Amino acid sequence: MKLRVMTAADIPAGMRLKDLAGWNQTASDWQRFLDASPHGCFVAEVDGRVSGTVTTIVHGGRVAWIGMVLVDPDVRGRGIGTELLGRAIEHLEELRVPALKLDATPQGRPLYAKLGFVDEYEIERWVLRRDPATGGAAESGPRMIGGRGGDSQVVDQIMELDLQVFGADRSALLRSLELDAPVFALVLRRDDAVQGYALGRRGSRADHLGPWVARDEATARALGGGFLRRSTAPTIFVDCLKSNRFAVETVRSFGFEFSRPLMRMVRGTNLHPGLPELVAGILGPEFG
Repeated sequence: MKLRVMTAADIPAGMRLKDLAGWNQTASDWQRFLDASPHGCFVAEVDGRVSGTVTTIVHGGRVAWIGMVLVDPDVRGRGIGTELLGRAIEHLEELRVPALKLDATPQGRPLYAKLGFVDEYEIERWVLRRDPATGGAAESGPRMIGGRGGDSQVVDQIMELDLQVFGADRSALLRSLELDAPVFALVLRRDDAVQGYALGRRGSRADHLGPWVARDEATARALGGGFLRRSTAPTIFVDCLKSNRFAVETVRSFGFEFSRPLMRMVRGTNLHPGLPELVAGILGPEFG
């Protein structure tokens, strides 16, 4: 086995592995990882073939995100995932990032615990399957702010609030999502203050709602309904904080069904936990 830095030439191999796992990422998502961290994404080669991946993104020097831990089923059980995680952790420790985070599946959680990660909070994936011609919700109100012609001042306000909510600056990542899928970039303001916002992206299997942030239930419902009306996909994913007092009830009322649990985990000193109580839906397990 050989570990090395991932490059753009490895994206087809990454797509093969994520397809084997049944995940939702696109080639554009892999490019986002490489653009954000050109020296911090790694692959494992077995007999000259890419058989495992891991990605990292550092947000503002405060928090690093680890994602896309994938191993070809044909070579599982050889410690490849552990080696990849170890290389990612080593890279982030060299950068002196105080907190490393990831979203763990029940299968991966014991491995992460052995590597020093501890539970932060629970997340649940919910899935909506519908006829897009008749699906969607009736709420109105959120304003679309996405695209190159969008209101830059409002976008800046969203990024300022997201810094507080997430706990670190991930504006470059969010702006890339907003430009790629401007139809999903929504905001609700009251008295010139942002009450909530939502972004989204198109995946290989489903449209994904997130981040979905709201100060109250009415705002969350309006943003979620606005996203559903703008999406033309028959399948939609959202990853809700289990502890959020209105997120789960809102998606259930839209017709979503529970899919699987996740656990947000952290390694190191969690100095900037953000404001998870305002998060209805995360950006995604691969991004945070």
